[in-house]
Amino acid sequence: MIWTALVLGFLGSFHCIGMCGPIALAVGGNGSKTFLFNKIVYNLGRSLTYSGLGLLVGSIGFSFSLAGVQQGLSVVMGLMVVLLSFAYKKSEKISALPYLNTLVTWIKGRLSRYLRSGSKLAFFTTGLVNGLLPCGMVYMALVVAMGLQEPLLGAVYMFFFGLGTIPMLLGLMVSGSLLPVARRQRLQRLIPYLGVLIGVMLVFRGLGLGIPGLSPELAVFDYGTQQVEITMCR
Repeated sequence: MIWTALVLGFLGSFHCIGMCGPIALAVGGNGSKTFLFNKIVYNLGRSLTYSGLGLLVGSIGFSFSLAGVQQGLSVVMGLMVVLLSFAYKKSEKISALPYLNTLVTWIKGRLSRYLRSGSKLAFFTTGLVNGLLPCGMVYMALVVAMGLQEPLLGAVYMFFFGLGTIPMLLGLMVSGSLLPVARRQRLQRLIPYLGVLIGVMLVFRGLGLGIPGLSPELAVFDYGTQQVEITMCR
């Protein structure tokens, strides 16, 4: 599943460049080495935030698996990925909700403050905070991470998703130019196909058919079969 994180991140970067592009271009430096270093630090900061979010949702998924809904959760998450793959742009509208809109405004305020600072730590922090901005592609990746139902796997999946976004954004940050709109749109058309593939993989994983690498037998947690004897003192 990890390779899907890289591909999902790469294709998603052509969509997310509209929101992250101006921020990415604002990350600079005095010399060529400092210029490139600051941009790498910024992108690693984003990836670490994604990884932290993956750890969180992976823990939630693990809690569901402990509750005995491991297979059902994987199937549901797979179906959600399929739906999001066709509606990832619409899913970003939830940021217009009052509470989330306040959060987005706060995040953008912090980004502006850190970028004006110009220090290496500020660029790293900019990346960390930028990872919290609403993005339909991030939502899709987080659903997959929850479907994996393991905190560590969720964190690794989201980190590789972040790494997948770096080539395009780093290219933009270095060249200062965007790909033609027509070419970006052609690449974005691949996103639903990839989303359906990942969703089907999660559904098959949830079925637990015993097929290594595709549909392994999922572990069952049973806490009700062990009897414990307690000695009562009179």
